[in-house]
Amino acid sequence: MRRFLATNFFLGDDPGSLSGDASLVEAGIIDSTGILELIGWLEDTYGIQVADSELLPENLESIENIVRFVEQKRSARGAA
Repeated sequence: MRRFLATNFFLGDDPGSLSGDASLVEAGIIDSTGILELIGWLEDTYGIQVADSELLPENLESIENIVRFVEQKRSARGAA
């Protein structure tokens, strides 16, 4: 996740220093267009589908939220 973000968005001089629970939007790292890019990457990379109803801060606001969201989506897909 950090590698994708560091490659596609400016995370500062030390990308590893970004806290996992920091808001990517509030930190100015990602904007609405960036969210769409992130969603496309998540869908392609992890084979998940992100519904419009899932475009919520609790799913996509921070690295920790994104990782948790992807894990839940992949678990649900595996159970289906």
